[in-house]
Amino acid sequence: MDKNTITGLVLIGILLVGFSFWSRPSQQELAAQQKYYDSIALVQKEAAELKTKTEAALAHQKQAEAVVDSASIFFAATHGTEEKVSISNNVETVVLTTKGGRPYSATLKDYLDKDKKAPIVLFDDKDAALNFNFYNKEGAMQTKDYYFEAVNKSDSSVTMRLHADANSYIDFIYTLKPNSYLMSFVIKATGMADKLAATDYVDISWAQHARQLEKGYTYESRLSELTYKLTGDDVDNLSAAKDDQQTLDRPVDWIAFKNRFFSSVFLAEKDFKKATVTSKHDTQESGYIKDYSAEMNTFFDPTGAEPSQLYFYFGPNHFKTLKGLDRGRTEKWELNRLVYLGWPLVRWINQFVTINVFDWLSGWGLPMGIVLIILTIMVKVIVYPATWKTYMSSAKMRVLKPKIDEINQKYPKQEDAMKKQQEVMGLYSQYGVSPMGGCLPMLLQFPILVALFMFVPSAIELRQQSFLWADDLSTYDAIINFPFHIPFLGSHLSLFCLLMTVTNILNTKYTMSMQDNGAQPQMPAMKWMMYLMPIMFLFVLNDYPSGLNYYYFVSTLISVGTMILLRRTTDEKKLLAILEAKKKTPQQMKKTGFAARLEAMQKQQEEMKKWK
Repeated sequence: MDKNTITGLVLIGILLVGFSFWSRPSQQELAAQQKYYDSIALVQKEAAELKTKTEAALAHQKQAEAVVDSASIFFAATHGTEEKVSISNNVETVVLTTKGGRPYSATLKDYLDKDKKAPIVLFDDKDAALNFNFYNKEGAMQTKDYYFEAVNKSDSSVTMRLHADANSYIDFIYTLKPNSYLMSFVIKATGMADKLAATDYVDISWAQHARQLEKGYTYESRLSELTYKLTGDDVDNLSAAKDDQQTLDRPVDWIAFKNRFFSSVFLAEKDFKKATVTSKHDTQESGYIKDYSAEMNTFFDPTGAEPSQLYFYFGPNHFKTLKGLDRGRTEKWELNRLVYLGWPLVRWINQFVTINVFDWLSGWGLPMGIVLIILTIMVKVIVYPATWKTYMSSAKMRVLKPKIDEINQKYPKQEDAMKKQQEVMGLYSQYGVSPMGGCLPMLLQFPILVALFMFVPSAIELRQQSFLWADDLSTYDAIINFPFHIPFLGSHLSLFCLLMTVTNILNTKYTMSMQDNGAQPQMPAMKWMMYLMPIMFLFVLNDYPSGLNYYYFVSTLISVGTMILLRRTTDEKKLLAILEAKKKTPQQMKKTGFAARLEAMQKQQEEMKKWK
């Protein structure tokens, strides 16, 4: 092969590589192509699922039954003009569309959108979908393909009618209850017994693209989740942190598409069965939080002898509003569990104490910031006995510090650590002081403190309530907005979170100065960790509601003030004298389990030394 041939081949190779590089599709083209393929796959998947559902519905259909063998019984309803029909009461307006006979939008009159300019719209046509599958021998009839007729219209009720003929139809009856966000939804067949398969259920597809309704995407996404209640059991949910899907092998009472403060809930008196629920995340800039969907079936009588009773709840996640829906019901819905109040003990504190006290204080007409201050003071008063016990435990250890220092000087060597520890514990026992004396009181007040941590972010009453510089106590109060994203912190800095962090550092410094007894060689490392914790809170809580950071800020200030007051009113010389008066002789001392184990370990150590 000569030189010219080689040169030609190399040039051809360069041209081919260059052409393939320049002609390759862009990222946008690749994304569009992938979206196209995904849409085809989705259509194919939906077609396969519909075929499976149809076969299942007709599996037990007898050949001799007089069922119309055509899917065209609703042929006249395939053509029409879409119309919107509104029903309302004093708290909300629901718009229904004749195309599919379904809810088109829901507007809550007493709540404003995140811009505070107009009543909040939970969803509209482009966000929501609802479809019912009815079957006959020829196939499935999907309500999304048909035009209904609006009949029996009133201010709060309307019937969407799907005609087969003059005497045969299916009614979707919607009725808004007075002063309530609950809407009754009844499905009733008339003259359809010989036109539909003799199944005792209807398949349902329900979906909603949940809008971002609050200012903070991160925190709203964390508290937005697809939730459901298993019949006769507890409430459960899909993961809020990642895309999730579950096929439920047990009946469920209801399925909720939950935002942080608002929910769309579908309820069935005779349960939903064979439910598959899905939750997917949306990107931060999309204007949406989650993409929810549910596939299930529920009771349906094609003869029309017994209507199917269902309900929709389009409304706020307000505990007492949701709790009131169970009034007069034998089988409780427990929709109030949509308001997350913590695990059982904490939830009980919030349910029976915190919420009632908060509502009582709110009833005075005070600003929510003042309500939180009063609530914080009340909590501090309740936990004061435990705070006092914790302080006195540390004060007793502090006045004994000189004696502890003597023991430290007596045993400077590392190999005598066991003896030193034993003498320290013996000294504490003589004076009736327990190093763990402050732990139990702290544990007793811990559930109350956690209860407030769970309650404040879930309190819809704080939504869009301003205080000082915070224009909304339910979301972060950014004093600085960064033009970039800082890992773990975000793109802003919240002032109440910063103040809370500073006061926690000061509180840590003051507390550590009171507890410095020199007994533990690992104290420097412990101090370093104690100072690091408040700084970590700055990164953890920066996206949290300003109302929560404000509560912790005020709470910490009160704690610092309480400690200063106790320190100044405690006569440590008198306290030491009291301890000396109660001092026990070694003969009077009873060895605790810990002291006995410590002595046994020391003897074992001495025997090992002798053996060596």
